[in-house]
Amino acid sequence: MTFKIAGVQMDIALMDKAANLAAMEMALRETTRHGARLTIFPECAVTGYCFDSLEEAMPYAESIPGESSQFFEKLCQETDSFVVYGALEKIDDKLFNACVLVGPAGVIGSYRKIHLPFLGIDRFTTPGDRPFEVHDLGDIRVGMNICYDGSFPESSRVMALGGADLVVLPTNWPPGSETFPLYVINTRAVENKIYYAAVDRIGVERGFAFIGGSKIVAPNGYDIQFADHAKFEILYGEIDVEKSRNKHIVRVADKHEINRFADRHPQWYDAISDPKTDER
Repeated sequence: MTFKIAGVQMDIALMDKAANLAAMEMALRETTRHGARLTIFPECAVTGYCFDSLEEAMPYAESIPGESSQFFEKLCQETDSFVVYGALEKIDDKLFNACVLVGPAGVIGSYRKIHLPFLGIDRFTTPGDRPFEVHDLGDIRVGMNICYDGSFPESSRVMALGGADLVVLPTNWPPGSETFPLYVINTRAVENKIYYAAVDRIGVERGFAFIGGSKIVAPNGYDIQFADHAKFEILYGEIDVEKSRNKHIVRVADKHEINRFADRHPQWYDAISDPKTDER
């Protein structure tokens, strides 16, 4: 039995939440008509990304649960499906770049972006302050990253070790990120033997032309489906959890077999989590 997912590569209107939510509703109804159980939208899909100050962005941020999650909760009830979308979360005077997983019963979980580039709203947000989590939807286990998090293999590995079948990456890839849809996303999938869905945006926002290139990748590292670099597009993929959960790969029985988890030697990886290595 498989679990169908969809990724919506779309343009986003800066500071126009009503327009963005309307476009997302239309896309969600389309994906669920085609049988998708989980629909993934880009980073900051509700608000846009290229804010010029914390003060400019704060009026568009929400609590979680909040207005947007309630909007999607109703849609998930109508369509019997799940959604991941990007938004800005405010906690007192702090702003987080977040993504939210919502189902028919409401918010299942959320993630606050940990790795922040000096770009757009991330110049003013606070780094995520919670660990990477894996959320069980019954038929599939899902982990969430956002954009630049995908550059750090440890984040995907932690969630894969936590049982994730699928890692979703809502993203806003700017120019200069072209190697990520070409190579990095496939590497994250194959090195963890999981499914990986990177959902980017298109369009231009305050001079930044986002590059598209969304894709869904299988545990063997091959593309299931990938998008154009400049147009609205919906991607679909079937998730077979047997393929993501069986880490033992037999290429030639008794002659060539590997297990990407059992073959690890964490006792030699101390430098990865040693803050002192940041000084090098």
